[in-house]
Amino acid sequence: MQARPSSVQQIMLNVSLALVPAIAVYAWLFGIAIVINILLAIILALGFEALMLRLRGKALTPLSDGSAILTAVLLALSLPPLAPWWLIAVGVLFAIVVAKHLYGGLGFNPFNPAMIGFAVLLISFPLEMTQWPASLALTSQPLDLMASLNLIFTGQLPAGMAIDTISGATPLDTMKTRLGLGETVQQIRSQHLIFGNLGGADWQWINLTILAGGLWLLWRRIISWHIPVSLLGSLMLMALIFNLIDPTRHAEPVFHLFSGAAILGAFFIATDPITAATSNRGKLWFGAGIGILTYVIRSWGGYPDAIAFAVLLMNLAAPTIDYYTTPRAFGEGKS
Repeated sequence: MQARPSSVQQIMLNVSLALVPAIAVYAWLFGIAIVINILLAIILALGFEALMLRLRGKALTPLSDGSAILTAVLLALSLPPLAPWWLIAVGVLFAIVVAKHLYGGLGFNPFNPAMIGFAVLLISFPLEMTQWPASLALTSQPLDLMASLNLIFTGQLPAGMAIDTISGATPLDTMKTRLGLGETVQQIRSQHLIFGNLGGADWQWINLTILAGGLWLLWRRIISWHIPVSLLGSLMLMALIFNLIDPTRHAEPVFHLFSGAAILGAFFIATDPITAATSNRGKLWFGAGIGILTYVIRSWGGYPDAIAFAVLLMNLAAPTIDYYTTPRAFGEGKS
């Protein structure tokens, strides 16, 4: 068993490093745009962080703790890589300035900053949030580095190329939309090449590398098992129950696990020690709540993935969970 890193900087560095393999696989399968957006988000996050520290009369030393960088990486991974630069700027602004510093900075924010940024963008700019790249294996006109930079910063595509030829719906979005049109799960999976054996044909490989990174964090004792196990377990249990009731209308549990951001949320987002429940028993309730809410919103709500909203809702519930699950010192009563 590895010794747990003790400083904020060490923890943030390890969490960020655990995402590197997934970022590499993402770029390999969908193109270099994701790397561009991550770098842009990091630059903006550090800039907003420095600005807010100056405005609050604080030293700039927190810039080196890695928290702003990790927030930027998680936000960028949650956004469509083909989205315009200003979308990333708005998301980072809300994540760093509003969700973090207006509450007092690191350690005082009640909500996960990256998920606040994502939720604001999804509600405010739904069209731009649908420009997910098509798999390089399924498009005849992949974007190179210069074309990706041009699209992100100017909105222009090479002559003769349309956005529809390089973008497409995610597996979760496709499943939700086609089910709403009366098709069965089996029909949808057989008619669309974006589906693989586990979930989305390419997303399943990204999720497997995210899972590997999450297991590495567990081995390094940077996170505990309680939230990931309870979140993924409750999501799979809900999916299993409804799949057994009607397999034509409800996808199998493994699909929900490997098609969206469930694994990313379980290991890298919901485990944020500042916004999650603190006791081990509380973490189990906290993670289970996220898993259940994720399935409910995916199945009957207006958003196909739902991890961000489920996390934010349980961030609201975290103080109450702590109140009822944190062991109390001998002789201490509830007020």
